[in-house]
Amino acid sequence: MNKNIKKASRHTNQSEGLIFEKSSPGKRAFELPPLDVPAADPAKALGANHRRAGIEGFPEVSEIEVLRHFTRLSTWNYAIDLGMYPLGSCTMKYNPRVNEFIARLDGIATEHPYQPQELSQGCLKILRLLEKCLLEITGMDAITLQPAAGAHGEMTGLLLIRAYLQKQGNPRKKVLIPDSAHGTNPATAVIAGYEVENIKSESHGQIDVEKLRDQVTGDVAALMITNPSTLGIFEQRIPEIAEILHGKGALLPGDLGVDVMHLNLHKTFSTPHGGGGPGAGPVAMKKILEPFRPVPILVEKEGGRLALEPVRPDSIGRVKAFAGNFGVLVRALAYILAYGPGVRQATEDAVLNANYIRKQLEGAYELPYSLPSMHEVVFSDAIQKKNGVSTMDIAKRLIDYGFHPYTTAFPLIVPGALMIEPTESESMEECDLFIDAMKAIAEEAATKPEIVKTAPHTTRVRRLDEVGAARKPILRWKPSAPRSEAAD
Repeated sequence: MNKNIKKASRHTNQSEGLIFEKSSPGKRAFELPPLDVPAADPAKALGANHRRAGIEGFPEVSEIEVLRHFTRLSTWNYAIDLGMYPLGSCTMKYNPRVNEFIARLDGIATEHPYQPQELSQGCLKILRLLEKCLLEITGMDAITLQPAAGAHGEMTGLLLIRAYLQKQGNPRKKVLIPDSAHGTNPATAVIAGYEVENIKSESHGQIDVEKLRDQVTGDVAALMITNPSTLGIFEQRIPEIAEILHGKGALLPGDLGVDVMHLNLHKTFSTPHGGGGPGAGPVAMKKILEPFRPVPILVEKEGGRLALEPVRPDSIGRVKAFAGNFGVLVRALAYILAYGPGVRQATEDAVLNANYIRKQLEGAYELPYSLPSMHEVVFSDAIQKKNGVSTMDIAKRLIDYGFHPYTTAFPLIVPGALMIEPTESESMEECDLFIDAMKAIAEEAATKPEIVKTAPHTTRVRRLDEVGAARKPILRWKPSAPRSEAAD
């Protein structure tokens, strides 16, 4: 490894066995004081349905062993608290701790979705203010906060479009999806009952407008673009694309003067992301789609009282229990109110960071498309492939330099993709550390490719059989044979 590179230092790296392997009969992590009430038989008091038998083989360990075991395990995980996530398309950025504090306040974390709406006015005001903020940011006319994730928001938007077209008496059959779009798009379209037709990109990585013009027919319901800025200034072409589609009566979800816009609050608006959720993927829409919004719909009654309206004749129905993932929505509002007009600055900083990294790494890695980048920059491994080094090798080597790997498998129109997204969280110093590491890896790939091809070298486990782990996972620990049996 290049010793001149300032890499993020690793925390305690001690090898750690399973908690079961530390067990010894009779050890206890705590002792309860003697009972000062009459003893009771739990089985008799609770009944068989509310009590289970003891867990065979449950580990018996001391308090300090428990403490050290889980603390050491926590240092194995890479975290935003330790350094940058260059993970493009997933926006693993810093979540201000004040947002977490606010989401845990009494009257917010303690409320129940089944309590009477008269007792929930504060929570409903939070949702109402968030709706107003998001509508001002997006310039749209109406919004639903129900969807719980990105793909869920995509589906909700497409269901709105389908309901609108069915109301017009022309439901259509096809959805056009660019080949650079997210992989959930085709699945969403099929679930919504549509056929999928692919739109090829042109030489600059953008939608080929002329081919689109030929593909648009009376059967097209919508065009799905969930991330129009991934590969360049898609936005410059969207008004032209919108004109083509609207001229044929189809609708265009996406950005800039279009009909449906989906937002990932668990990415852009700084709420926890990863580990399966929770998330929030609100969908904003133009006025023509407002009658089809999912119920319940937050409305203002006389005297300023807020209520959730459960019935709308043209609604697509519920897409989520209650009114969405409330805790996530609270965090997003806290983020927006803390930034105020600075929300725009945050976006500009993300774009600046991506373009700074792009400029510094051009030449070291191939840039397949030369148009300006937005918040992400996508390189390819074409230069390194000449020495047998792939994007996966580079990503694994990046671990040795103290960084989480970037995205290696998206977008699909870039073979050997290196998708990098620094977000607005990163300082110039952190971006420079990442740039130095990437340049060092490029040099290694050119002069000592085996070092990169066999990385990582600083982790407790080397390269795993990822295919085997996925197809034949070992999900349950089995104790080894007792020593006496093993000796026999």
